[in-house]
Amino acid sequence: MPDYDLDNAYEINGPEEARALYGDWAETYDESFGAGWGYIAPREIAALYRDAMEVDEPLLDIGAGTGLVAEHLRDLTVDALDITDEMLAVAARKGIYRELINADLTQPLDLPAGTYGGVICCGTFTHGHVGPECLPELLRITRAGALFVCGTIAPVLDGLGFGSALASLVAAGRITPVRFHDIPIYEGAGHPHAADRGLVMQFRKV
Repeated sequence: MPDYDLDNAYEINGPEEARALYGDWAETYDESFGAGWGYIAPREIAALYRDAMEVDEPLLDIGAGTGLVAEHLRDLTVDALDITDEMLAVAARKGIYRELINADLTQPLDLPAGTYGGVICCGTFTHGHVGPECLPELLRITRAGALFVCGTIAPVLDGLGFGSALASLVAAGRITPVRFHDIPIYEGAGHPHAADRGLVMQFRKV
């Protein structure tokens, strides 16, 4: 089994490379990265969603991976969307999702309009993964008032154009003004990324 880490993940370029890397990494991901790196961002993002939610509406976890976010949302109605079958297979064994959806966020989604009352993600809007081009499609499949709580990091927010994309959506009256939260990504870790911080984008569909 390859010995992957965060830097390997940051180097991928596009959906096919994502499928290959995460497919190979899936069975050891929770132990080697989740626990091994002290990865607490999923817990922090789940807590922010809970704090902001008003009702338990169907929630879509995009880039769900092995389900590290949904482990903290077990009492809610959550579906998983990921590009990698192997990651979804690990998530399925946990029994935390209502539905498992294999899909590419950079393409149109085979889901009806207005399906979800919320979107959450952790580790999806990052280097080499998915940029703001998916936001219009995510707005299409969500209901009015849907809550979005999505993590990123400052270099990606700037480098991939999330700031201008979000500003345009606010200006067009499609989403509420965005609130940003600063969170720790790791805890009790000694690796080179231990001090990294995350930015969580919180807004609602209008």
